[in-house]
Amino acid sequence: MGVTVIRAESIEMAHRGGPPGTARVGRAISTDLSSTMAAGVAEFDQCSIAWQVHYDEIVHVIDGTFRLVVEGETHTANKGDTMWIPKGTKLSYEGEKAKIFYAVYPGNWREKLTIYE
Repeated sequence: MGVTVIRAESIEMAHRGGPPGTARVGRAISTDLSSTMAAGVAEFDQCSIAWQVHYDEIVHVIDGTFRLVVEGETHTANKGDTMWIPKGTKLSYEGEKAKIFYAVYPGNWREKLTIYE
């Protein structure tokens, strides 16, 4: 398979949290395109979504203010900033009108975890 362009309008945004606030995630790259990576966009506004990452993750802030709360410490990134999040991190995703691009490795992390079986 060669180069693929994923058009913004083809990314389906799914509700991932709120109220209060709202969190939406849209996967652009999944195992149908890549056997190693996954990527997409997400929006966080006035919400706090607790999670533990089961993959390495890169987040690039497209717009707004994005925050990660890890062990009581808040890490803030603004438009143009990029974050590195190592596998195993327990966190909360937060934001103020935040729109982000994310990439994760491995992209098929869910298949590799026995907790989802």
